[in-house]
Amino acid sequence: VQLQASGGGSVQAGGSLRLTCAASGSTSSINVIGWYRQAPGKQRELVASIKSDGSTNYVDSVKGRFTISRDNAKNTVYLQMNSLKPEDTAVYFCNAYYYYSGSYWGQGTLVTVSS
Repeated sequence: VQLQASGGGSVQAGGSLRLTCAASGSTSSINVIGWYRQAPGKQRELVASIKSDGSTNYVDSVKGRFTISRDNAKNTVYLQMNSLKPEDTAVYFCNAYYYYSGSYWGQGTLVTVSS
């Protein structure tokens, strides 16, 4: 599967962005889809994930502000980011994980939040 992430940009603190991850294949067959981010000088971290059954998981720092969703009809996964903070500044990546064939990464999209 190939993944195309988009939707990054520059916003002020308190603003919103919606990231989109478009898959070349069916998202319904992907076991777990995740959004990761990597800030300068920091390790990549998992921000949010959604399983094929629709269950979701978030890192504590984004709970209540970010929402991950998937539209299998469009083979797309979204990350709605509200109440953005400067510490959310990072390159965001989407990832597709299949239990039997492993992990696939898309290219990143840059999110910059200014104070």
